[in-house]
Amino acid sequence: MIRSYGLTTPQFALMEALYHLGRLPLSEIGQKLLVTSGNVTYVMDNLCELGLVVRERCADDRRVIYAKLTPKGEALIDKTFPRHAAEILELFSALSPEEQDTLRALLKKLGLSERAQNGTVVPT
Repeated sequence: MIRSYGLTTPQFALMEALYHLGRLPLSEIGQKLLVTSGNVTYVMDNLCELGLVVRERCADDRRVIYAKLTPKGEALIDKTFPRHAAEILELFSALSPEEQDTLRALLKKLGLSERAQNGTVVPT
């Protein structure tokens, strides 16, 4: 699925996070995607080379670096995300609505547990 867009799964995940959440600090991306800072750096380097994302320093705190989609990155995710979302919906159509609700609840429980174990503040 994602490979057909010319991206790896981590690259698509990072771009999707920026697409839905906007500009994010690099440290926050790692927490949201449950990957190491080294992985975020590697994925960011590759996406920057492709011209899909840029790094921006925070004006108030130069230690903070943000990731932001470029217009080229926005155009790619605008084009690919609806198709990706449709493929996910099709995949999950094998489950009944009740099974989908159960799966959603279980995944949320796992995600909240993971955040609690790692000391991440969980928004309510």
